[in-house]
Amino acid sequence: MKLAIVGGGPAGLYLSVLLKRRDPSHDVTVYERNPEGSTYGWGVTYWAGLLGKLRAGDPESARAVADASVTWTDGVAIVRDERTVHRGDAGFGIGRRRMLALLADRARDLGVRIEFEHGVSGPDAPELADADLVVAADGVNSALREAYADHFGSEVTSGRNRYVWLGTTKVFDSFSFAFKETEHGWIWCYAYGFSGERSTCVVECSPETWTGLGLDALGEADSLNLLEKLFHDLLDGHELIGRDRAGEPAQWLTFRTLTNRVWHRGNLVLLGDAAHTTHYSIGAGTTLALEDALALADALDAPGRDLDTALTLYGKRRRAELVSAQSAARYSARWYENLPRYMSLEPARMFALLGQRHSPLLPHVPPQLYYRLDRAAGSLEPLRRLKRWLGPRVARAVHGRGR
Repeated sequence: MKLAIVGGGPAGLYLSVLLKRRDPSHDVTVYERNPEGSTYGWGVTYWAGLLGKLRAGDPESARAVADASVTWTDGVAIVRDERTVHRGDAGFGIGRRRMLALLADRARDLGVRIEFEHGVSGPDAPELADADLVVAADGVNSALREAYADHFGSEVTSGRNRYVWLGTTKVFDSFSFAFKETEHGWIWCYAYGFSGERSTCVVECSPETWTGLGLDALGEADSLNLLEKLFHDLLDGHELIGRDRAGEPAQWLTFRTLTNRVWHRGNLVLLGDAAHTTHYSIGAGTTLALEDALALADALDAPGRDLDTALTLYGKRRRAELVSAQSAARYSARWYENLPRYMSLEPARMFALLGQRHSPLLPHVPPQLYYRLDRAAGSLEPLRRLKRWLGPRVARAVHGRGR
């Protein structure tokens, strides 16, 4: 097959590795509009389960990614000025630029052509004319998808809160949170390491707090200075750094959740953020994009299956697998949008409910009562069964009302 992959993010590059590794006769080209090494963002997170899948897909790139990652097990939260620690499962961080470089090197070694600074304007671009398969891996603003938005059934909903993606020179050895109360409301930060020199910091707040603090009007330098003062105990005197991309200051955004009813049209198929997005607070975006690549490679690899059938099965499989993550992301975003509801709890209890924020029951039960019930369910099997039975039913009822 001749394959054109539009977008050189993790999903597009990893798909090119998988396809070329499984069949070296494939003619695979990746088109990336940005210069090599100029990617936006700081670090990305993933968990141990992803590494097993990557090893099965391509052991060499999995080993390179694992070797370049940092790990943590503890979660730390500073609420007002009180610090609390939660022991958890191992998590991993890796610089986005580092991950892309590793995947690009592996793809080239296998014979994939990668054309940087080569934008593709739309599905009628001449580069795509003779491709057997065109993969739209060009992100949430995908030009290929937007050309047929009605066919794909694309829907975008914007979150309420404002957030900004930053870096810092402090190297965190745990996944850390800080929640600060100001006269204009709460503002908080998620921070995690991704190398021996840098960490990621995502700062979030309500629109009222954002405007009350003047963050809507301040320039980047003044905004970073204000945030450094607010989170001084988290940062230990280290500086915050704007977006790691030349010429572009850090931007305050609202998160956009994208869904699509179908994922292919003819020989054009969606992958990664072009197909779906999930709120950053569950830390699953890169994992889900790489799992898309694995699923698409599996669908295309099945013998005797025509292209339309393969793409249909890929879309059905991934939409079904994404239901749980999309539900978790929806409830997680809502938890933060309703943060004041939980901030009267003592810090340890608030941190415990932070870990329960994916629960469909939590928004409908008073926080103190939910905490007590959850503690009791940990030791009483009948309550655990009731919680497992009731949660999905509440979720379906709420989803039905929303639709």
